[in-house]
Amino acid sequence: MAHSIRAGVSSDVGPFRDVNQDAAFIASWGAGVADGVGGGPAGDLASAALVHRLVAGGWRAGDAAELTTRLRVANWDLGAHVRRDPSLAGMATTFTGIWFGDGGTVLLAHTGDSRGYLLRSGRLLRQTRDDSFVQVLVDQGLVTESDAMTHPRRNIITASLRGEPSDTVSVTAHTPVAGDRWLLCSDGVSDYLPDDAIGEILRDVDGQQDAAEIIVAAALQAGSRDNVTAVVADVAAGVPSAGRVVFAGAATERFSEDAQPIAG
Repeated sequence: MAHSIRAGVSSDVGPFRDVNQDAAFIASWGAGVADGVGGGPAGDLASAALVHRLVAGGWRAGDAAELTTRLRVANWDLGAHVRRDPSLAGMATTFTGIWFGDGGTVLLAHTGDSRGYLLRSGRLLRQTRDDSFVQVLVDQGLVTESDAMTHPRRNIITASLRGEPSDTVSVTAHTPVAGDRWLLCSDGVSDYLPDDAIGEILRDVDGQQDAAEIIVAAALQAGSRDNVTAVVADVAAGVPSAGRVVFAGAATERFSEDAQPIAG
């Protein structure tokens, strides 16, 4: 059975930041969230450039190897910005996204500490592992999951896209089920809302856009000091098409031309 996505997206700069360095997109064939790495230059450019390059590359993802190649091409383009303007050296972004691949699989791409969650049959399961210093401490049993949310070094990430050949992205294949609900979010959400609070919203709020907006509002109410971005994407029966793409965050503020995927 063919599947497509019905999604909503919300992004807020938050009360403590001057620039939204998060970028996101949604379409019937996929969705993604990128978060420009704080402390470096032009995080908003990094996240927006990556998202737009991925969308412009076409809507068919193929298999995990093909999607990995697309991500490497987009990352090379990110590096091209630095090669043209050395003052941008050090800019980087996280990325977490889903696409429908050949055979109807859902391909999940991830690097950094943005997250992907899957709600299936009422049960919320985190599908990504944070590439972060604190996650290493959690894995070693030195820090609990709850303490990780307030750890003073929680924003130190161990992987990102910087336009370098050594950058890595994990791509995994998942079997979709109609009724699955995916949440893709920046750490402005996951650092402030525990998984049980996220799961409650995803279970209780039917509309994708409503759910995305409520998650962002809840993270802000919880005191998020970062940009806050959420994509809620429901898997439904139907064939995806190139169709319309909706951008959010930095992706609407940079490269504001009506970028659409090429036919493929």
